[in-house]
Amino acid sequence: MNFLKTLFWVVVAVSLAIFANRNWADVTINLWGNIQADMKLPVLILLAFFVGFLPPFLILRGRIWALKRKLALAERPLVTSIPAPRVDADEEVAA
Repeated sequence: MNFLKTLFWVVVAVSLAIFANRNWADVTINLWGNIQADMKLPVLILLAFFVGFLPPFLILRGRIWALKRKLALAERPLVTSIPAPRVDADEEVAA
C-alpha cells in the first residue's frame, strides 16, 4: 500500500513538472490602474492555488486545535475529591 502511495505522488510530481516545462511562458496580469505584472504561468497557477487553499486550511487547523483542547479538558480527571462518609462513634457502638 505504501508503494502505491509513493507511486501516486511520483506520478503527480512528474505530471506537474511536465506541465510547468511545457507552459513556461510569460503572462501579463493587469493590476489596478495602469500597473501590469509579468509572471510565468506555472507560478501564477501555484499562487492562485495557495490563495484559495490556505484560508480554509488554516480555519480547519484552528478548529481541530480547539476541539483537541476541549477533548483534553473533558478527559482530564476531576481534581476535587469526594469526602468519605463520616461514621459517628454512637453508630459504631450500637453495631
